[in-house]
Amino acid sequence: MTFTEQIGVLVFLAVVVTTYTLAGRVLFKRFVRKRPISRWPDRLVLALAGIGLLCFAYGYFIEPYRLTVSRVKITSSKIPKDFGALRIAHISDTHSDPQPRLEQRLPLAIAAEHPDIIVFTGDAINSREGLPVFQNCLTELAAIAPTFVVKGNWDTGFSREFPLFAGTGAHELNATSVKVEIRGLQIWIAGLAANNRNSLDRALTGIPPDALKIFLYHYPDLIKEVAEREVDLYLAGHTHGGQVALPIYGALMTLSKYGKTYESGLFRERDTWLYVNRGIGMEGRHAPPVRFWAPPELTLIEVGSAQS
Repeated sequence: MTFTEQIGVLVFLAVVVTTYTLAGRVLFKRFVRKRPISRWPDRLVLALAGIGLLCFAYGYFIEPYRLTVSRVKITSSKIPKDFGALRIAHISDTHSDPQPRLEQRLPLAIAAEHPDIIVFTGDAINSREGLPVFQNCLTELAAIAPTFVVKGNWDTGFSREFPLFAGTGAHELNATSVKVEIRGLQIWIAGLAANNRNSLDRALTGIPPDALKIFLYHYPDLIKEVAEREVDLYLAGHTHGGQVALPIYGALMTLSKYGKTYESGLFRERDTWLYVNRGIGMEGRHAPPVRFWAPPELTLIEVGSAQS
């Protein structure tokens, strides 16, 4: 977590703790000491505390189940003028639990976008019991279009022993690349597991310099290195858009070495497009299972021709 993120989180927590401490004092005064609530400051504190409870309820019961579809258009000189557009469905961070949230809806939502390829940029499950939920979803996705996956930090950490992608039909990439032909256009898709960042050059080895190159990696943290290697499109996740974000300010924290710089959405670094997906699920273990101002995201990226 960067210093700026630390300050933001501390300020946020300080405001929350102060608000509910003051609200507790107001309620104690009213119901224990039997004193009347003052018209202005006490009612303001109670109103803020009530709004906070409503926001938490929304973040727990509603937003984690509100799938949003982000449609993004970019261009490349490597796309022929008469090709149309290459359609890429991008998802990340399902963090599947035993009880499905959006996994059963994802295949239908993605099929409705008619993608040429589907990519998943890591962090599959929160627990062993979530594995069937994830695998059932991925199997359905792989039946829609060629599907390519990389492992995230959760996948290379606690769930490294689980056969996350086995039998799903998805193609795992780790320091490897694959050539795919879409309506006569040859594109190359390369990828790395989250714990294999030093193998970037190996992943891109053998790809013709004039080929359309798509790179998959869980973190957005390799953007500088990837841009130096003339990759056309870099797809990442990990940040969850903060998972808890604030209006205007955005993500409270991203756990990226660049902090909030690439917290979510579309970016451009030299000749490389970067898209950071907010993910589908929520962090497991001891993190609160809430999303606020950072709803689950399916991204449909259309790569069109830059040729006039």
